[in-house]
Amino acid sequence: MSTPNPTAVLDVVIPVHNEQHTVAACVRRLHEHLVQTFPYPFRITVADNASTDATAEVASGLVAELPGVALARLEQKGRGRALKAVWLASDAPVLAYMDVDLSTDLDALWPLVAPLMSGHSDLAIGSRLAPGSRVVRGARREVISRCYNLLLRGALGARFTDAQCGFKAIRADVAAELLPLVEDTTWFFDTELLVLAERSGLRIHEVPVDWFDDPDSRVDVVGTAMDDLRGVWRVRRALAGGRLPVEDIARRLGRGTAGTRTWQQLQRFAVVGVLSTLVHLGLFAALRSGGPGAQVANLVALLVATVANTALNRRWTFGAQGRGAVRHQAQGLALFGVTWLLTAGGLGLLHLLATTPATAAQTAVVALATALSTVLRFVAMRTWMFRPSPQSWLTVNVPDSSSNTTRPVQSNPSTEPWQTATSP
Repeated sequence: MSTPNPTAVLDVVIPVHNEQHTVAACVRRLHEHLVQTFPYPFRITVADNASTDATAEVASGLVAELPGVALARLEQKGRGRALKAVWLASDAPVLAYMDVDLSTDLDALWPLVAPLMSGHSDLAIGSRLAPGSRVVRGARREVISRCYNLLLRGALGARFTDAQCGFKAIRADVAAELLPLVEDTTWFFDTELLVLAERSGLRIHEVPVDWFDDPDSRVDVVGTAMDDLRGVWRVRRALAGGRLPVEDIARRLGRGTAGTRTWQQLQRFAVVGVLSTLVHLGLFAALRSGGPGAQVANLVALLVATVANTALNRRWTFGAQGRGAVRHQAQGLALFGVTWLLTAGGLGLLHLLATTPATAAQTAVVALATALSTVLRFVAMRTWMFRPSPQSWLTVNVPDSSSNTTRPVQSNPSTEPWQTATSP
């Protein structure tokens, strides 16, 4: 069955660097698989990132030979850079990529992209750690992979099971929102993209895959692991500091408010609040027992607790660093004034009701007034003291369009018949 003037529904990108001996076999095998099993027009884009061998020449021959094969050439190396450039330039509504070694069984391709085509999910990933997957690889890489994914769960709260399997797909509208925010241009690209998607409340579909380790892999495992650790630290700081507009992305893509960052900040704010309240109450009780009046004891205890509270929330809850500590403390003292008025008013009211109230009663009044000021304090910190700059998330590493060819040069699929088959 032929389709006149087909527009690609799926664009599968294969990032390559010095793969002259493997790229032809990979593209031919993938092309044959898509012809036989994929019921819609497709494109295969070979993304050559700064190869110095004959990879580009081999790929150019494939463009001339096979309908729907394209070549994009970039002058800078980096798998993430290549994916970002080609995905942003593609006109296909569904974008995917796979490694040139085809370690993942191609039978998982349709289950990968089908939820995106139906609108059920926003991203889809092949997972070597999901139930039902079958994996053949060495013990060293198995341990490293599992430890890395455990690290992501602990440091970034990730819920996906496999960040770096080279078999992923994304809707084009989602890619347009997320890719400008992804800074990494190498192997951490996948992880950063997935964390952003998850924090934005997007739906990630996982597909168990059959995966066979390529014994000829040239990936520097140790170097890649160190780069990944640096990437985890950078993304964690950006999320904690509110420098990534995940809630805005969630609203634009119709997934509602992400809320994950807010919930994390609330949890940390609560922990800091409990600690500073204990300091406040303990110091108040100690000073009150030592002789100073209740108002003086409350003022001194609250001042000390407020300085500690502001410092802890600045660094831990909201991830603020560098200059601004003095300004934040001054703003914290303004909030201290509000809290002091509440506690002082509560103590004044208690003394009207009882001439000589017990220390326990005074402490309880102070605790109640402090609790009433907590909500106001959190809102003020989030929206006033530690609010991220509106431009702080706009500075990202975007590939230089002047040095890269991002629009694929492809064979004309409109002149060739497209073979289609029933959906698997």
